Amino acid sequence: MSTETLEFQAEARQLLQLMVHSIYSNKDVFLRELISNASDALDKRRLAGLTEERLRADDLHIAVDTDPDARTLTVRDNGIGMTRDEVVALIGTIARSGTAETLRRLRESKEPAELIGQFGVGFYSTFMVADRVTLLTRKAGEPTGTRWESAGEGTYTVETVEDAPEGTSVTVHLRPEDGEDGLHDYTEPSTVRRIVKRYSDFIAFPIRTTGPDGTEQTLNSMKALWARPRAEVADEEYREFYRHVAHDWTDPLETIRMRAEGTFEYEALLFIPARRPHDLFQRDGRHGVQLYVKRVFIMEDSRELLPDHLRFVKGVVDAADLSLNISREILQQDRHIQLIRRRLAKKVMATVKEMMTADADKYRTFWREFGPAVKEGLLDPAEDRKAILDVASFPSTAGEEPTTLADYLARMKDGQDRIYYMTGESRAQVENSPHLEAFRAQGYEVLLLTDPVDEIWIEGVPDYEGKEFSSVARGAVDLPAEDVPEERTGSYAPLLGWLGETLADVKDVRLTTRLTNSPACLVSDADGLTPTLEKMYRAMGQDVPPARRILELNPDHPLVTALRTAHEERPEDPALPETAELLYGTALLAEGGDLADPARFAKLLADRLTRTV
Repeated sequence: MSTETLEFQAEARQLLQLMVHSIYSNKDVFLRELISNASDALDKRRLAGLTEERLRADDLHIAVDTDPDARTLTVRDNGIGMTRDEVVALIGTIARSGTAETLRRLRESKEPAELIGQFGVGFYSTFMVADRVTLLTRKAGEPTGTRWESAGEGTYTVETVEDAPEGTSVTVHLRPEDGEDGLHDYTEPSTVRRIVKRYSDFIAFPIRTTGPDGTEQTLNSMKALWARPRAEVADEEYREFYRHVAHDWTDPLETIRMRAEGTFEYEALLFIPARRPHDLFQRDGRHGVQLYVKRVFIMEDSRELLPDHLRFVKGVVDAADLSLNISREILQQDRHIQLIRRRLAKKVMATVKEMMTADADKYRTFWREFGPAVKEGLLDPAEDRKAILDVASFPSTAGEEPTTLADYLARMKDGQDRIYYMTGESRAQVENSPHLEAFRAQGYEVLLLTDPVDEIWIEGVPDYEGKEFSSVARGAVDLPAEDVPEERTGSYAPLLGWLGETLADVKDVRLTTRLTNSPACLVSDADGLTPTLEKMYRAMGQDVPPARRILELNPDHPLVTALRTAHEERPEDPALPETAELLYGTALLAEGGDLADPARFAKLLADRLTRTV
């Protein structure tokens, strides 16, 4: 096939321009990214060779060669390689990387290149230092190879070649050295050695180069960090290893080491990131930790080793007693894996709990970034819900800062036996809800649950430390209050009955002590669905019939007393049903609900206002 010139995907072109215009002062990172990509390719070939004899290869390694005269640096590997179609798909586009979201965050970030690895587009970082990049690759077991080349100006060329070796080589045609721009001489052997030692010393394959005397030298120690004593590993080594496994240029929030000995042995080195990945809530996101068996890489992104609500945790688990050809299906059933999963989850949650007391700022960062995901664990009865609730924090009416449940319990009023909460789409919406009026007036703290997952988990978790969760928008209010006098209730009976007949969407109408300022509010039955939960179920394609709710009236509000008087004096007045409809509509709007017929409500309101002017 002849040479073909193709255009980069639009988002890839924009990303290339960011790279070409030097968005990051530390341009050394391009070499670290190329070596990391090469390491991944070697891992994939070694894994493929376990099941296919023809794909096995001896002496898997990475070579870094420099040519000062030609001003090139080449990174070669004898890994899995790529087909022509894979080259176009993986390099011509920002593959699986969130495209528009990637670019938005790159533009907005103060250190844009911190996002390079996180979004899986590290190959593009070569254009920070290159005038031109050439890639030569052949998929292991395939008869022909592919040469790809681009100057980073919007197009690239692809051609089929007959004599390419298996694996991949990337040749970076370097721009002139520029110390002021942070562009070092990457053909200098000492510069290459320094970068490899700093960023890639832990890579499991030898990284080789040819010395001045023509002999081959290995630049990295190849020691597994998780197997080395803690005292022998510098914090910076842990940070660089995190960046390698997480494809993230920021430092991890927390590092967790584990070692289990006995009937089943394993080691784990885990990291809690400092910020959520862009694909945290995407079904096909890159989640899970790496699985090794006796230092041999087995599986990337193994989701079986941690529960899904901890999918943001990165790192490695090295098991001593598993088969080298273990599959995902076997992992899902293996009792040893289930044991590891429980222990790792317990350790992560214990680490977060320690963080709460040892470093409050770090904990706040953790919960802000990962709290919504962690709360998903409350949906599964098999998970340790108590451990999750112990580290959870929620906005509340007690102040601007979120509160833990333990702190909520410590502030409970004498005689209070419930944890009050209200769900909604935003804090502002919930705080302004009429349902909170009596609770606020009497000094009862209410949790403000505004994450979508809150609507679901609160349905299945009955209590915390023996204190029942109770919605302020469901059932009858149970706050201490003066009961409405019976004779007064009797005087409202005709109005309540008439409203129940007039408002078809209402299940019942009753007086309440829940309100202090508003004329009316809508509440659900104690076991009924909230409006937000109804919307969520419908969005998931479930056929949920609209729930008829209860209209509660404030007997002390002038509007309600005036409506009672009007109904007593002129029950046939045609304006009364319109007033009832307006009363119901304002109660619905006050809680952030949606009117069934906004145009009719607006017309009724305009007509009524016209008559009062």
